[in-house]
Amino acid sequence: MVDILVENATVLTMNDDRDVIDAGAVAIDEGEIVDVGSTSDLADRHDAARVLDASGCAVLPGFISSHVHVSDILLRGLEKDRSLLDWLYNVKKPGVHAMTPDENAVAAALYCLEAIQSGITTFVENGTGAGNGYSLAAIEAKLHVYDCAGIRNVYCHGFSDRESSPAVEAFIERLVDKEPTVDHYFPETEDTDAALDETESYIERYHGSADGRQSVWPCPGVAWGVTPAGLRGAYELAERHDVMTTTHASETVHEEMGHLSTIEYLNSADYLGERTLLGHCVHVDDRDIRLLSTTDTRVAHNPVTNLALGSGIAPVPDLLGAGVTVGLGTDNTSGSDTVNMLNDLRFAALIHKGARRDPGAITAKKVLEMATIDAARAIGREADLGSLEPGKRADLLVLDLDYPHLVPHADVAAAVVYQAQGFEVETVICDGAVVMESRNVHGVQELYPTLHETAVASATDVLDRAGLSGIETNWESVSST
Repeated sequence: MVDILVENATVLTMNDDRDVIDAGAVAIDEGEIVDVGSTSDLADRHDAARVLDASGCAVLPGFISSHVHVSDILLRGLEKDRSLLDWLYNVKKPGVHAMTPDENAVAAALYCLEAIQSGITTFVENGTGAGNGYSLAAIEAKLHVYDCAGIRNVYCHGFSDRESSPAVEAFIERLVDKEPTVDHYFPETEDTDAALDETESYIERYHGSADGRQSVWPCPGVAWGVTPAGLRGAYELAERHDVMTTTHASETVHEEMGHLSTIEYLNSADYLGERTLLGHCVHVDDRDIRLLSTTDTRVAHNPVTNLALGSGIAPVPDLLGAGVTVGLGTDNTSGSDTVNMLNDLRFAALIHKGARRDPGAITAKKVLEMATIDAARAIGREADLGSLEPGKRADLLVLDLDYPHLVPHADVAAAVVYQAQGFEVETVICDGAVVMESRNVHGVQELYPTLHETAVASATDVLDRAGLSGIETNWESVSST
């Protein structure tokens, strides 16, 4: 007897052979995939406590979003037509700083609802808050919501122990002068040892919680905002606790590393390696890419936010060609606008073709790998996540193919990337539990029965307290500093 049998689906296993099984099935027991094959074979081999008929649907591994920010979902819509640092100092930092633990919980619930409805079962949260990591009360409030939602998450506690140069500080001062009504927030630089000790305390307290679905990593906030000692200490923490570490790297041309590139700076601090996941890597050259490849450092590609903020397009085909593992991230919801992995799959598959004038620059199937098995490797979890195989955790999604825009579909994998829009996911299973059925995310909706209204009220309060209510977008095209 198994707990769940999902049957009659087109199963995209994402295993080593990338097998696609027509009229396929997946058997789940005690949170683990125990069998994958044809429905006729599995129905003969397994009695099931619950059978889910997925006729006319595709079944895929749950999507893994390898770089996200959660709380600023309540600031959605305010980043419009701003550069990265303009948005960061005039919108995100003041807005997130104004949030209470309860408001962080509401943001977490809204995020989980939207993420699960697009098929995300695992996300890596860069907990950089308003510049440094979140307070203990905010962390606990969010982790409680993630637990109730049933989703798998990595909380990466952010810290910054390095002052900006006078030139960068002057540039930021010029930016904030544009928004005199905003209650700007400038976080203090942390003591290196204290920041590392605090991060380690969170790893010891919360890593492995929620029946193993929650993880904690150290997160030097942004590469240029952390000293070599802080970077080295973060990597050593990851080694000591057998986790990974992540930071933002080469996202914008404004990063300040002197004569070193950001990647060279990280390498000089012994931060690159198989336990490191770098968000963005937009502005990297051939030498940087070789360093990433030879150190087995992983990268999270965030195409939509990089486009929205005008930061550029990461050279993902070059990274892949050099053997760098690349996962896909949906990044800031207030930057990318949605938590929609299917939408971002399509962007990731198309922008590199256009930028390089090469339709073969990246394939739909490679992009699908970047949201599943490659993303699992990017976060150090390829042994138990990212594909539908016996012995792996039972994280999967059921996507209804019976929509006009999905008919016909000559190739299911390509249809998922190029034709799906995000609302076609009907059922999501995480760690063997059905967390969404018929688009209802039970754990979130039980916790917040009127979530939409609650989120709007919370967002209004946050914007008022942070002085963000008066920010307006421009009708005319303007140059954003």
